Amino acid sequence: MTDRTGDKKPSLKKRMTIMLIAVFLLIGAIVGYNLFQAAMLKKMLEGGGGGIPPATVSTMKAQAQDWQDALNAVGTLRAVRGVDLSTEIAGLVRRVNFASGADVAPGIVLVELNSDAERAQVESLKVAVELATTTLNRDREQLAVQAVSQATIDNDEADLRSKKAQVAQMQATLEKKTIHAPFAGRLGISTIAPGQYLNAGDKIVSLQAIDPIYVDFFVPQNQISRITRKETVIIATDAWPGREFKGKLSAVNSTIDPTTRNIQVEATIANPDRALLPGMYTKVNVQLGGVQRFITLPQAAVTYNPYGAAVFLARPAESAKSGAAAKSDAATSLVASQTFVTLGPTRGDQVAIVKGIQEGDTVVTSGQMKLLRPGTPLIVNNTVQPRNDPNPKPQEQ
Repeated sequence: MTDRTGDKKPSLKKRMTIMLIAVFLLIGAIVGYNLFQAAMLKKMLEGGGGGIPPATVSTMKAQAQDWQDALNAVGTLRAVRGVDLSTEIAGLVRRVNFASGADVAPGIVLVELNSDAERAQVESLKVAVELATTTLNRDREQLAVQAVSQATIDNDEADLRSKKAQVAQMQATLEKKTIHAPFAGRLGISTIAPGQYLNAGDKIVSLQAIDPIYVDFFVPQNQISRITRKETVIIATDAWPGREFKGKLSAVNSTIDPTTRNIQVEATIANPDRALLPGMYTKVNVQLGGVQRFITLPQAAVTYNPYGAAVFLARPAESAKSGAAAKSDAATSLVASQTFVTLGPTRGDQVAIVKGIQEGDTVVTSGQMKLLRPGTPLIVNNTVQPRNDPNPKPQEQ
């Protein structure tokens, strides 16, 4: 078929055929690519060719450990008995009989004030008592011969009692001029010196009884049911790094703070070397109940998903080989196997595993994100392990 100019034009049927051939070729290419991709993926999943690339992980053997449930808090140390010694009456310091920071026994004389005037008055009043006693005895003899009346005797007896009361009063004032240690303890730092004048109420020195010593701390009200008296308490302070001090829970307050809903708890800590001092900040660990035994893992070893908590185990690969070759391959190659676990309490970097794994299982502790699926080949490198400390401490910056 030709047009008027004589040029030949392709027929409509021929053009449609060329278009259909092109479409079929394109569809065939897409289908072939998809089939090739599926075949390669199947080959990879079956372990053929290159297979799933191995993942480098760290592992550890699951072991059971003694587990002590505990309650942690922060506390402040307080002396069993502590006072700031002062004088009740004013006076001039005559003697200072102690050294700052010394340990003293109860009743030891610490400071003596000038008491010359009071001693003289005591002696004067004692003389007056003797005179009143003599007068009373003489008047009693006179009463026997009716020389004086009974009223005179009554006045003499009242005067004698008054004089004796004055002696006792002055004696008490004299004793206040001497300051004693009311109980055994350790003295603080004092700056008073002989010749210094003290007013009534002026501080002389601090006295603290610190063996044993109290630690006060607060816990939320929802923890009251877990606390009982005589529970073991362990404290630590940055003043003595690496050292722990043990004691017993001795008292729980009778009221709860309505602002914070916390309750104050007191523990008594043995302090024979007096290393702990009142006012120190401490970390408190209250050990609750008896010792249990759990398989423990680093918390980093546990993965979480919508179905629950799980861990990956490193297990020998199942080989399709036969004979000795299969046994050798299974003994030397490891693959990942996921298993779900039931978690228990936590402490520090550790978590207790109640159910799901057995003691002796090899658990993947890091590198889980590299595991595409169960059965992924593993390369074990335990050069670096996640933290697994039951009582971690802040790292130095």
